[in-house]
Amino acid sequence: MGTGIIVTVVVLAIIVIAFISIFNKMTRAKNQIENSISSLDASYIKRSDLIPNLVATVKQYMTYEEGTLEKITALRTSKSNSDPAMEKEGSQALKNLMIQVENYPELKANTQFTNLQYSWNESEEQIAAGRRYISSSITDYNNSISTFPANTVAKLFGFKNYQWQYATKEQQENVNANELFKS
Repeated sequence: MGTGIIVTVVVLAIIVIAFISIFNKMTRAKNQIENSISSLDASYIKRSDLIPNLVATVKQYMTYEEGTLEKITALRTSKSNSDPAMEKEGSQALKNLMIQVENYPELKANTQFTNLQYSWNESEEQIAAGRRYISSSITDYNNSISTFPANTVAKLFGFKNYQWQYATKEQQENVNANELFKS
């Protein structure tokens, strides 16, 4: 076996190893894009499940507290009217109200609003981070298949630039909290 054949075999082996390495790198980069899209979708799903449920919880607390305040106001009004039947009904209602107040010593709608704001903000931050990660992954992948010698391998195996999915006009608008609190 001549030296020329050994050199040729070594060069061919290096080229094959380089092609395999480049192919694997591009495949990992493409898979990273899919993974980052999946992670972002999970954040969107979390937001679409979480925010309406938190709004519903806040609305329930608001309704409960509004009812409690209305009862207190009604009891004060009925105490000022000295109708004995109303006073007896008012005393019973006051006892029931006092039991509720003892069980729930503070009104909690403000805490629920704070929790809603925090959760909403956290959700939006996770989505923004996910978008940045997707953009970075797409840039890395597109750069890897556009530069030499990887562009040769990309053409040979059909790797194409990954196109960013742009948001629609509706998606670009902020979520309208007023709409969520209606009804």
